[in-house]
Amino acid sequence: VQLQASGGGLVQSGASLRLSCEVSGRSFSPRFMAWFRQAPGKEREFVSAINWSARTTLYADSVKGRFTVSRDGAKTTMYLQLDILKPEDTAVYYCEAGSRIILRNTRNPEAYDYWGQGTKVTVSS
Repeated sequence: VQLQASGGGLVQSGASLRLSCEVSGRSFSPRFMAWFRQAPGKEREFVSAINWSARTTLYADSVKGRFTVSRDGAKTTMYLQLDILKPEDTAVYYCEAGSRIILRNTRNPEAYDYWGQGTKVTVSS
């Protein structure tokens, strides 16, 4: 199973981006998929997660109201709409997927089975 994140770029503060995470490889049914990000010199932090069947969504407080996670079940693709971007959102964004992960572990990047290479988001002030 491979995860490929895309859609990052260099934008100004207040702009929007839409990230995509495509799952490929053998047949795979995730229970949860999530976005994490890692800024230079910092640890990877939770951004958002989505339950694949119930479509339950979770967000970090720092992005709540600005970011929106969604998924396309037919394509096994997850999206992250980033609005009202701020310089502190600058980071490499990674997508992760797990078929056995439970709700209380969704904010732990070590709890997932698969992760991709990441896509870089840079927000200038």
